[in-house]
Amino acid sequence: MARILIVDDDVAFRNSLAETLRDLRHTVLETGTCEAGLHRLRTEVVDAAIVDFRLPGDDGLVFLRRAAQISTIPCIMLTAYSSGSNTIEAMRLGAFDHLIKPVSRNALVEMLSRALQYRQAAEDHHDALASTPLEISSDRHELISSSEAMRQVFKRIGLASGSDATVLITGETGTGKELVAQALHRNSPRSGKPFVAVNCAAIPADLMESELFGHVKGAFTGAITDRVGRFREADGGTLFLDEIGDMALPTQAKILRVLQERELTPIGGNQVISVNVRIVAATHRDLPANVKEGRFREDLWYRLQVVPIFLPPLRERFSDVLQLAEHFLRLISGDTPKRLTPAAAKMLLAYHWPGNVRELRNAMERAAVLSHGKFIDAQHIGLPANSGSAPGPDIDWNGSLADAVSYVEREMIVRALAAAAGSRSDAARRLGLSRQQLYRKLEEFGIT
Repeated sequence: MARILIVDDDVAFRNSLAETLRDLRHTVLETGTCEAGLHRLRTEVVDAAIVDFRLPGDDGLVFLRRAAQISTIPCIMLTAYSSGSNTIEAMRLGAFDHLIKPVSRNALVEMLSRALQYRQAAEDHHDALASTPLEISSDRHELISSSEAMRQVFKRIGLASGSDATVLITGETGTGKELVAQALHRNSPRSGKPFVAVNCAAIPADLMESELFGHVKGAFTGAITDRVGRFREADGGTLFLDEIGDMALPTQAKILRVLQERELTPIGGNQVISVNVRIVAATHRDLPANVKEGRFREDLWYRLQVVPIFLPPLRERFSDVLQLAEHFLRLISGDTPKRLTPAAAKMLLAYHWPGNVRELRNAMERAAVLSHGKFIDAQHIGLPANSGSAPGPDIDWNGSLADAVSYVEREMIVRALAAAAGSRSDAARRLGLSRQQLYRKLEEFGIT
């Protein structure tokens, strides 16, 4: 069996994990710091490493960077709290996967099986994993979530950011598609070059080609000077084509050619110009349906979705609502953010959020302006009265937010299991959880 290195300063957790691994017939090496773990990696045979994100001194990301220079072993990152930045960083730096504590036995078995298969393939090819440091994003551009559905998005951003592959981001209006595009650029080798965003729905069709490809002086009435266009402005960097589903068919054909050839010709010009640009596109529209209706080119659809990323709506990320609300209040108020009362939290949790994260941010900005004290109450938020019903009558709305969220989580799990006729796999999909996470929640809430 394999030799597994555990790097974690939590002695109790490390001992428990080591005991599980020994039950699985693996040999276990244990350390509590990054430097000690790297020393074991240099001096002993190791087949895989399980590394905590937070360590005394140098953290788990430092271990990832340095381990890639020593060995090709798969490194599984652990964290007690998952955020967008730490998941993206871990995957970008070459982590094999990213798990949240506590880790179930089934999840550990499945993960190690895949990791050891990867180890064998790495030995055959001996390719070093990417180790370019990430630029840590500012809070204002942070992707905030604790849901499993968004954690999968963060992992895909981390995996895709190091390549030049075209990315198509889909999801409802207001889910944060431009933030994802910015994260892809910021964590890529192109981060020092321009990030140029174009809203395809906001530009008239007759001006779109000039906007994108540029024109030469005299190409048409009003073209009094040359214009380079957005593709050339983004040269060396990333061009974000927002709402590409609203682009006219003739322009779609020209975009397709640029994607294929990485060449363009300005309007009125006769010189073919090469461009070095990564394309990230986004839309809230159902592009496969538009293809069937003849409103979007099928060949462009296939060309765009090399790496597809779907952003779930906020109503399917119920656990993120209060976390995002508090994040926006911190951005608005700085070091002394206003706090939500239980009644305000109840209103936020009961609302359907058709405008998604953008609507939630606007609601928090409005509430911060309309409230004069340290607390935000329901009347300051001002959501429609018929926005939905509260999650249930058994919540102590005068108690803590943590207790209210726990009640809502349990209620949603029970309802998902009922809707799925008891199928845990189906219920997990409905909730945006992995099966392992659902099993942990079932055990935590005593649901049989």
